[in-house]
Amino acid sequence: MNQVKRWAGILWIFIAPIAMYYLVETAISEINKKPVIDTKIQWGVFIAVFIPIAIGMCIFGYYAMKGEYDHLPENSKELEQDYNTSTLD
Repeated sequence: MNQVKRWAGILWIFIAPIAMYYLVETAISEINKKPVIDTKIQWGVFIAVFIPIAIGMCIFGYYAMKGEYDHLPENSKELEQDYNTSTLD
């Protein structure tokens, strides 16, 4: 399962910029079809909202690829233990 998580991380890293490219390409074509201010604002908002999401997808993929999600805490004791050991470092 950990290997699947790492491969999925690589997938997330590649999907984010590809999705961003297609979003911008679609926005440009839609604005060219109907160049009114409403269309420009609508697509500008879509792009502005999606940029942080795409960056988050890349960051999530990077950490998954590094193996940061190999062991996830299963109960609150493990979560507390992980927190206490990380604050001591």
